[in-house]
Amino acid sequence: MLNINTDEVHLWLVFPDSIQEPELLLAYNKLLTEEEQNKKQRFHFKKHQHQYLITRALIRSVLSHYVDIKPSAWCFSKNQYGRPEVITNTLPLRFNLSHTEGLIVCGIVLKQDIGVDVETINRKNATKDIAKRFFSTQEVIDLYSKPTRSFFDYWTLKESYIKACGMGLSLPLHKFTFHIEEHIKISFNSDLHDDPNQWRFWLLEPTPSHRMAIAVRDKVNYRLNMKVIIPLVSEQKFNCQILNMS
Repeated sequence: MLNINTDEVHLWLVFPDSIQEPELLLAYNKLLTEEEQNKKQRFHFKKHQHQYLITRALIRSVLSHYVDIKPSAWCFSKNQYGRPEVITNTLPLRFNLSHTEGLIVCGIVLKQDIGVDVETINRKNATKDIAKRFFSTQEVIDLYSKPTRSFFDYWTLKESYIKACGMGLSLPLHKFTFHIEEHIKISFNSDLHDDPNQWRFWLLEPTPSHRMAIAVRDKVNYRLNMKVIIPLVSEQKFNCQILNMS
């Protein structure tokens, strides 16, 4: 079994386009519950079915690295906002998943709230005009003095925070502000009743085409441990550039 300490964040990355072997995909399908199978079939496009299948195989196989439970035996519940949590768990494992074109990421910690977001940075519809609709006033001002791709720095950080809170987009994006300078800082509107000193953030570049952010509700001096994995087959250490952190 794999150990995880209270001062560690484990990140597991999958490049789904590299996993195409029919026998392996069949093995992944056998891990899914009937509910998961039905959800996979509801995706209209094959590439989205494939992404969902790899995502479910990822979280099931990764959790079994830490606890002696078969990947097919894990059970999950969701909170009122749709955030999944582990039911079958002898360790206080917390996880969060994110996927985008060409990359799936799973973050694992002990006990604390965690949020992970990954985005492709080549999408043409991501502009500063979108930021004007959803971001705080200060973030919009800051963005106009930065390159266009900086949009994804803010977007992934904001998504990681709301995912760690477990509330998704029910938490208005304009009510908190990221200050991306020498270090990442966050500030909140008074009605959010949150403490900036209780959060750690990281901004990473896993590939030249992707931006990734992590949020953890704890001021521990965490260590990041990253691996790239082919579920049920192999894993190896993964290194990527940390662009900024709190």
